[in-house]
Amino acid sequence: MTSNLSQPASPAPHPLLAALREALGDDAVLVSDVSDPLDRHLTDWRKRYRGRALAVVRPADTAGVATTVKLCAQHSVSIVPQGGNTSLVGGSVPDASGQQIVLSLSRLNQVLSVDPVNLSMTVQAGCLLSQVHTAADEAGLLFPLSMASEGSCTIGGNLATNAGGTQVLRHGTARALCLGLEAVTAQGEVWHGLQALRKDNTGYDLRDLLIGSEGTLAIITAATLALSPRPASQLAALASCRTLPACLALLQLARHNLGPALNGFEVMHQGAVALTLQHVPQQAKAARALMADGQTQAPTWTVLLDASGPQSQTELAAQLNTLLQEAIDQACVQNASVSQNQSQYRDIWVLRESVPLAEKIEGLMVKHDIAVPTSAIPAFVDQAQAALQSAFPGCRIVCFGHLGDGNLHYNVQGPPHLSDQAFLQDHEPAVNAAVYDIALSLGGTISAEHGIGQLKRSELGQRQSPVRTAWMRAIKQALDPAGTLNPGRLVP
Repeated sequence: MTSNLSQPASPAPHPLLAALREALGDDAVLVSDVSDPLDRHLTDWRKRYRGRALAVVRPADTAGVATTVKLCAQHSVSIVPQGGNTSLVGGSVPDASGQQIVLSLSRLNQVLSVDPVNLSMTVQAGCLLSQVHTAADEAGLLFPLSMASEGSCTIGGNLATNAGGTQVLRHGTARALCLGLEAVTAQGEVWHGLQALRKDNTGYDLRDLLIGSEGTLAIITAATLALSPRPASQLAALASCRTLPACLALLQLARHNLGPALNGFEVMHQGAVALTLQHVPQQAKAARALMADGQTQAPTWTVLLDASGPQSQTELAAQLNTLLQEAIDQACVQNASVSQNQSQYRDIWVLRESVPLAEKIEGLMVKHDIAVPTSAIPAFVDQAQAALQSAFPGCRIVCFGHLGDGNLHYNVQGPPHLSDQAFLQDHEPAVNAAVYDIALSLGGTISAEHGIGQLKRSELGQRQSPVRTAWMRAIKQALDPAGTLNPGRLVP
């Protein structure tokens, strides 16, 4: 006896895929299968968000990006632009519908030109930040944007999120380091704005409008970047302090004594250093070097100073040692050490840059990227600690960040007896409310450098002024009326 039952037919391929393959080639259109080779495009770095995509599209040039955008518009399919997919706020992965296109800029990865006289370089958006550093270094110059993810984040993503990093104190955010942009509009047109000018007073600054827009207004495909002369010397130092006011006193001394030579001023609470020692001990040589005078654990606060300049290494070391001795004499600092060579310099920075990895190994946390005026940092930490311990006794706080520019990564993990997942699920809104209320009361912000993405979109809408929200929506409507580009992100 034969059965009349048959397997259901597979759904017909979306007509957009055939159009994209015809326009860009088969190798530019990747579709997920059972083995899921596209997982890295569909899951965020923190593994908090996972989506599905109709396809991951990898154009080879700006024209291919424009073609992709036009075809998606014709088929009413939205686009999620993606660089290195290192977003910490879920800004670069698709939703769960399986009906979005992930537009990867990974093949637009060429350094197009370097102009040493103009101190500028033009690169495609898919260039890794480390690749930009190498190209600048080979020309005897410096691109000062610096962060732990430089080997995986891309310059397009850095600009789309207005990345900060560790040298904002001296050089500013990504916005301050960009002279011009090339971008594809939501209609698939190309804006050729790759000017290498430092002065251009001809109307609205469209470059600054796109920087920090998180791919919601246009897709950045190339950028002209501002370079600096490469310093003759560069050193780092670690100093231990008992209190945050002592750290700020050291900051004031450093600004006075080092002036423009001061690149970065980072701070790590002992909990952050302890996590690094526990989970990535091979990366924590510098922390052990700091444990002098019989110390058996990390100091309450560890400060990392970075300085560079045209003077010799010996002269810069003398400046740093004089500064630190003055700080010890004034009881700002308990003890300190200065890098003696490039290996020690890297060891010191690896300690700081390993904290996020140690956190990831430790488990899920409610993460915050707040900023307040630098003078208000001690008040923020004291108030947040009191509020959180009162509401969630035994919660664990990992605090570190860019003290020199007032930006702290203030991350909260549940008590040891409670699973990370349960703490996030049950208490994340209340933790956010406590932290953000305090930051805003001190004249701060809920996001200093990570952006809004999908994680903080609702929070932004609740907390910013109605006027600002209306302006954001009006700009989005004007440039992307169909809502094609990165929907559900940034704009409340």
